[in-house]
Amino acid sequence: MKPLEGLRIADFTVHAAGPFCTHMLSQLGAQCIKIESSQRLDIFRKPHAVYGRAGPATFDQVASNKLSVRLNLKHADGVALAKRLVAQSDVAAESFRAGVMQRLGLGYEVLRAVKKDIVMVSVSSSGQTGPDSHFAGYAPLFGAWGGLGYLTGYEDGPPVEMRHVMDHSVGMNAALATVAALHKRRMTGLGSHVDVAAREVASSLVGEALTASSAGVELERMGNNDPQHAPHGIYATDTPERWLTVAVTSDGEWKALAEIMGRPELANDACYATGAARIARRSEVDGFVRHWCKASDADTAAALLQSAGIAAHVSWRASDIVADPHMRGRNSIVEVTESNGKTRKAIGFPARFSKSDAPGMDRGTPGLGEHEDYVFGDLLGIGARERARLVDEHVIF
Repeated sequence: MKPLEGLRIADFTVHAAGPFCTHMLSQLGAQCIKIESSQRLDIFRKPHAVYGRAGPATFDQVASNKLSVRLNLKHADGVALAKRLVAQSDVAAESFRAGVMQRLGLGYEVLRAVKKDIVMVSVSSSGQTGPDSHFAGYAPLFGAWGGLGYLTGYEDGPPVEMRHVMDHSVGMNAALATVAALHKRRMTGLGSHVDVAAREVASSLVGEALTASSAGVELERMGNNDPQHAPHGIYATDTPERWLTVAVTSDGEWKALAEIMGRPELANDACYATGAARIARRSEVDGFVRHWCKASDADTAAALLQSAGIAAHVSWRASDIVADPHMRGRNSIVEVTESNGKTRKAIGFPARFSKSDAPGMDRGTPGLGEHEDYVFGDLLGIGARERARLVDEHVIF
């Protein structure tokens, strides 16, 4: 039995951050019903030129394993049906701009009146309260506003835009908060409104910078360097686009690296023998490592460094991850089925549980409205004649 089996989610989320939250919960066993409308398709159902694909870009990555129904939430009867679905659910999740659900007539107080112990999860740019709560936003804004973008990049370059890593970080945090709210409900019988602000998730990832700032020290971009260790970076090897990550954290590791590079004299040179000395001459130290790596095979060099106790690994591409025996052995690589019937590889839920079924996906990407017979018919008990009327009146639309 999966950890969240028996729970149901009414999923109003769109785009990436909110849908990734409910996608994680669905892999843990929760039944997730995605509420959509043909009037306003989720943007991820549409082709996206950025990814160079004719079909939906990443919809299957956040929608596989979900059920789909159409509901026109601009119609009073559509809102009424949404309430009936929430009444049969444990969680109602949304990722609109703050205030949208209230204006639709589906705010937390309304839903709590429908289901007194409902857990509502709201994912937004800046949260449901505060002077900036009215702002909309996408992943690049989250990282920029949260301070993560400013600290990412090289010291002589601009801040680096943070994209999907932000959406998925927000979604994972929201999933964790949802599980916490469900635990509270189990212990107390009380529901909750979980308010997740994406920019605050980004800020939570730069805690050391916030701490330093409070002490009057402003941290700046430093590329792949580390303030306490050198060498510490990613270096080109003899194969194009095959980069090697190396992190030396002690004088003993530096001595071992110097031997491997064929430069044993560097280990005893006062200019480089200690961590403080190497940090003071970081560019020179990086030059030594860069020169050696450039003439080395990435995988061979990584194995050699690892055998000497030095943290090193090739910076993997997606193809490396998919082919990795370890990931396959843990069933971390899963097949997802796109709406056109094709399959491709994806990353599954990043955790395992003892004495329970492994998290995973039981179905592919849902077609728009694919599961209305079950949801409207079996679950809500709406007969064929009434459903036909709702379709004709563009309630189910």
